[in-house]
Amino acid sequence: MRLIAKPLAVWTSLLAISTLPQVAHACATCGCTLSTDAATGYSTASGWRINIDYTYIDQNQLRHGSSKATPEQVVNQPSNPSLGGGEIEKGTINRYINVSAIYRFNADWGVTLIVPYVLRGHNTYGTQLQPYTPAESASDQLSGARVAGIGDTKILASYQGFLPTHNFGVQFGVKLPTGNYGGQSVDGNLVGHPVTFHSGPNLGQSLDTSLQAGTGSTDLIAGAYYFQPVSQNFDAFVNGQFQAAVKENLDTPGANYRPGNLTSVSFGLRYEAHANWVPQLQINWFHKMADQGFLADTPDTEGTVVYLSPGISGSLSKNLQLYAFVQVPVYSHLQGYQLFPGWTGTVGISMKL
Repeated sequence: MRLIAKPLAVWTSLLAISTLPQVAHACATCGCTLSTDAATGYSTASGWRINIDYTYIDQNQLRHGSSKATPEQVVNQPSNPSLGGGEIEKGTINRYINVSAIYRFNADWGVTLIVPYVLRGHNTYGTQLQPYTPAESASDQLSGARVAGIGDTKILASYQGFLPTHNFGVQFGVKLPTGNYGGQSVDGNLVGHPVTFHSGPNLGQSLDTSLQAGTGSTDLIAGAYYFQPVSQNFDAFVNGQFQAAVKENLDTPGANYRPGNLTSVSFGLRYEAHANWVPQLQINWFHKMADQGFLADTPDTEGTVVYLSPGISGSLSKNLQLYAFVQVPVYSHLQGYQLFPGWTGTVGISMKL
């Protein structure tokens, strides 16, 4: 039996990563952009549903624009020439565990609570001065930090009563600053509750503000989705979402930070010929504007990426579904120098209570 219209896309980690000027750069678009609504199929059934998913993202490629970059480029051709050099990043491994509680009042209205748990390891050689020498990326220059904690919570409502078929809906909500956030101000003091480097030359210094578990901002979120059978066996879908910060806890001059606006669009096909397993393909487009403020590395935090995301979902029982996806980047254009993943992976389970 074909499912129709579920409340909203459970976006995992659209809190994309920005930077502290002289401590750590990060990928502007390293979050998972997979639409798990489409992964599990849309439903109008009232009641509770719990989704749990795990996403793995290994940012191990240093990139500039649409090409790979080298440490020599980073230092000798810096995105911020006033620094007299640039930061040589080694890598960032992100693991996200997202728990979503979804309640549908009826076929028209629903609400979702999304709580992420962030596990992140980051390694960097720090900012090195011109001219570049191999000694600047030697092992004794490497600093490491680990993040582990609750991220920023989202509360999203959806309405899909516009059409009798309930296959078009809108969503609106808020992201709250529930995750630890902070950085190192212009006078060198720590602000907020940031994670600091545990090893290397940067020992005791703050990790990049947006590599923390939270951003310290309250964001508004708006989106829409539409799906439609296109043949006997295929369903097509499209959805989009926009997120923008409207209040920043880090708002003091010399210690301010505002994450860049996020825009995402996904579309794809689901092959519905089989009752218990559904192959599918998504294309995920994502754009992040540059972060702003003293604690932001504005030249290195804007970018656009497109992922090709094949996957499959399967029904273990009437009320239990599993899904797995791989996201492969097919296009990227990143401002400055940013770490970027060669692929990402997501597995999840969806349970109707």
